[in-house]
Amino acid sequence: MVKAVVVIIDIDRFEEKTRMLGLDPYKPNRFTALLTSLIEEFAVSRRATVVYGLDRERGTEEALVEIPLTDPEEVEGDLIRIAREMCEAGAPVTVVAIESLMGPGKPADRRAAYSGSPFRRRARRILEKLKKRGGGVVYVNGRIVWRCMGSE
Repeated sequence: MVKAVVVIIDIDRFEEKTRMLGLDPYKPNRFTALLTSLIEEFAVSRRATVVYGLDRERGTEEALVEIPLTDPEEVEGDLIRIAREMCEAGAPVTVVAIESLMGPGKPADRRAAYSGSPFRRRARRILEKLKKRGGGVVYVNGRIVWRCMGSE
């Protein structure tokens, strides 16, 4: 196990937004295609492991990423940039980045991805609380560092 950062990024109110705009949630649309691109760029630049969620065929609605040998504050600027671009595109995201430990292996499915470690479970719980409060924020190690002003 090595020191790491676990990051979860999730488009806020995705089902509602796709229904309202008549978008197919199972094919890349302007929101999921943009998030796919942003996650790919982030993962490559940070040498991160995309544990779950990156989906070029359907588009990315959510992603779970781990970055070894990194502190959450080191990726704060990148996460704010991703959130800002999504907000400006009309699809606010909620982003959580917390300290973690990272081990080998990749989970078989979504449930295993989010419950595979106490750090991932904690990040998921934080994400759910933030989304219930309206979402559209970047949360880094205990504090909200950015908020989408277009978020309801």
